[in-house]
Amino acid sequence: MNGSKVAFLSVLSNSFIVILKLIVGFVTGSVAIISEAIHSALDLVASLIAFFSVRLSSRSADKTHPYGHGKVENISGTIETILIFVAGIWIIYECVHKLLNPSEIQLPLLGILVMLLGAAINFFVSRKVNKTAVENHSVAMKSNALHLLTDVYTSLGVALSLLLVTLTGWTYLDPIIGIILAAYIMTEAYRLLKESFPPLLDASLTAEEEEQISQAIRLFEHEYIEVHDLRTRRSGPEEFVDFHLVVPSSMPIGEGHRLCDRIEQAIRQKFDHAQVLIHLEPEDERLSE
Repeated sequence: MNGSKVAFLSVLSNSFIVILKLIVGFVTGSVAIISEAIHSALDLVASLIAFFSVRLSSRSADKTHPYGHGKVENISGTIETILIFVAGIWIIYECVHKLLNPSEIQLPLLGILVMLLGAAINFFVSRKVNKTAVENHSVAMKSNALHLLTDVYTSLGVALSLLLVTLTGWTYLDPIIGIILAAYIMTEAYRLLKESFPPLLDASLTAEEEEQISQAIRLFEHEYIEVHDLRTRRSGPEEFVDFHLVVPSSMPIGEGHRLCDRIEQAIRQKFDHAQVLIHLEPEDERLSE
């Protein structure tokens, strides 16, 4: 299943879950369920963003976007994490209000069943989305998968809180569990923001990733003299790599070109979406500088 179809699957599943949670939340009067409905509604927005961003980012480079459209995914991932923060703040607000104005929860067993159903659906969909995200190196779909997975955990937490309220009669457990869950999803959002936002500033790949690139280049160290000015950045699912390669002055242009092709191929074995640009320099030009 391709990225667009999987992203659309998450849109359908989230639409169903949001409607179900809102209905049951108002019927039971549980602020935790209503908070979960808000969380799922933001998941739906995130799924829609992921759906359109995957379609846009997959477009080929054109005259006005010679480096492609990959950063659409990074913008999408950043927006999605901001939405998670908004959801967390809103949930905490509602939970504090419920603590100050406690009320009895109606039909708690209905709420428990809906939370378990929502968790089961999102667990299945999140696994499917995450698998596709890994295959396509899609940060937008990875963000969406995290949205869905946090919804699984929060739904299970709400189900547990409703069960405890039913067994003990302690209604304050409902908003307290909601606050704990809000703190959790905001922590996860911060972790994801650190991954999705830096590429917008053309930050380098990680030290581990750059070392993998250097290892691929060193496979051919007996054929060149020196490598310098290595630069890397990420744009959506693509990695951009460029560096200067110093070769013997006696090396024919054709042989140098073939060497560059083999180095590019070695790098793409580690990063199959990499765009590699090599600036070839003769040794005598380096010495004259």
